[in-house]
Amino acid sequence: MAEQIKQEEQIAQLAEATLTDEWVTEWEDRIGLDLRVGNTFNSNASYEAIRNFANGIGDSNPLYRNEQYAGNTKYGALTASPSWVASVFPHWVLQGLPGVHADHSASDWEFLRPVYINDRITPKCKFVGFDTKTSKFAGKTVFEYQKFEYWNQRDELVSQGYNLLVRYERQTAKKQTSEGKGKYDHIQLPHPWTPEEQEKVDQDCLAEEIRGSKTRYWEDVNVGDQLKPVVKGVFGLTDMIAYCVGAAPVQLAAHGTQLRTYKSHPAWAFRDPLLGSWEPVYGVHYLVSAAKGVGAAYAYDVGVQRNCWMVNLFTNWMGDEGWLKSCSSQYRQFVYLSDSVWFKGKVTKKYEDESGEYCVDIEAHGVNQRGDDTIPTTATVILPSKEHGTSPVEKRLPDKEYRGTGKGVFF
Repeated sequence: MAEQIKQEEQIAQLAEATLTDEWVTEWEDRIGLDLRVGNTFNSNASYEAIRNFANGIGDSNPLYRNEQYAGNTKYGALTASPSWVASVFPHWVLQGLPGVHADHSASDWEFLRPVYINDRITPKCKFVGFDTKTSKFAGKTVFEYQKFEYWNQRDELVSQGYNLLVRYERQTAKKQTSEGKGKYDHIQLPHPWTPEEQEKVDQDCLAEEIRGSKTRYWEDVNVGDQLKPVVKGVFGLTDMIAYCVGAAPVQLAAHGTQLRTYKSHPAWAFRDPLLGSWEPVYGVHYLVSAAKGVGAAYAYDVGVQRNCWMVNLFTNWMGDEGWLKSCSSQYRQFVYLSDSVWFKGKVTKKYEDESGEYCVDIEAHGVNQRGDDTIPTTATVILPSKEHGTSPVEKRLPDKEYRGTGKGVFF
């Protein structure tokens, strides 16, 4: 117990910098520029890449892991979860301001085409603007806006959207926490679960339902319908490692390979105060010492990781014949290691859109064990119509010769 307390008290010293007016003003000339995407993880949608991502977000849908099953659906071959493109790159490019922290805080995400096994995806990112604001938690902050796109080898846009990064001074946030003025100083971490509570989380997690091949038709849905919850938790270190295996948004390498990168970019890393090892700033997601070094209360999840958990809720509910059109999420309070989140939703609107597709709007929330909504979300799902014989999936499929072959303009 004494050793555990010692570990919890460790605070890593990460690079720190001041957010000056002069520094931020330089960004005005950069608005509209295409950013170089250097944080690419997956490019090829191999079977392993699709499966590892599904494992990394805890998505058991056979559409994303069983080639025989997927081959018998309208898709005709294995496809990736709509959120898989976040494993190509995580919506954002970290531009400048070394020593100033960045939290991915929101994404407005649109899904246009399926990603098939063997597809090759190219990401693009554009800097579209910023605002300067003041935060109680971190003082002066910058809200940075970027547009992200994902293109396949046939030069087809498969997914796009806009995201928000919040940039703030680590030293200011850390000072607030050390003085007991942090946003989450009132909560106990790790969370003090009882065995009975842990068992209840397990039961809720295992009660998840995947609609799959049982078609959900638009006519069978009513406003006010509740989505069967998806539960993520108790969120542990292996859950975080699994996400890194499936979708690491930064380079994670070992020994000299990584050390050479850190020597070239000192602000990207720190020496862990407990182990003495060099660790990436990304370690805030699995090292308590790193999280405390940026003013957080405990190690916490990745913003887009939580968004992918939310997408899991929608794809479970809509089944193989449904299409997730869009998902707009705000990443509110962190999901800390030892937390659990219940993803819930309800149908708020049912309509035929201007293109003749049959849609439902959904309001969803990711509520933790303390009752906090960690990711308020609105989404639109297109469902097949039994009466009109429409299929949103068929409308978005490529020609049969391309499904699962990886063929296209790059070949």
